[in-house]
Amino acid sequence: MTEVHTAHTADLDAGVLKAARALLEEVFDGDLSDEDWDHTLGGIHALVWEGAELVGHAAVVQRRLLHGGRALRTGYVEGVGVRADRRRRGYGAAMMAALERVVCGAYDLGALSASDMAVNFYVARGWKQWQGSTWTLTPMGVVRTDEEDEGVHVYPLAAPLDLTGDLTCDWRDGDVW
Repeated sequence: MTEVHTAHTADLDAGVLKAARALLEEVFDGDLSDEDWDHTLGGIHALVWEGAELVGHAAVVQRRLLHGGRALRTGYVEGVGVRADRRRRGYGAAMMAALERVVCGAYDLGALSASDMAVNFYVARGWKQWQGSTWTLTPMGVVRTDEEDEGVHVYPLAAPLDLTGDLTCDWRDGDVW
């Protein structure tokens, strides 16, 4: 049985955060920038341990997405990864189940940007690919993010959505989606 531990960033000590970042750097083959790491902080983390070793991490943080004339309080999933030698054991699914529970209980909508390798995993869990145009609200105004269109997925809840409409994310350093 896989046990997932959830905790807010504020409740994780420096050692756990260091282990989580090291795991994500390994999972993403060194392609984890300081901004990418920063995006995982400030929300709820889902962690899978095997003894003293962290083998899985995922997080959900609050963001605002604009759609249909509304600012939607969004649970945005970040930093999902399972150590390569521990994949296909249900760890990713268990972490996502824990985060989806948080999203359903606290937000208007769930959202994430999926890598090509992970799309089928998220779709099988009920995440829907955004079919409309994506944008970001920058300090200079609203800017189109067409390179992100196919990667953005949402977890529809009570908020009315037109999956073919425009979706605008709040600004942040690094990758905006």
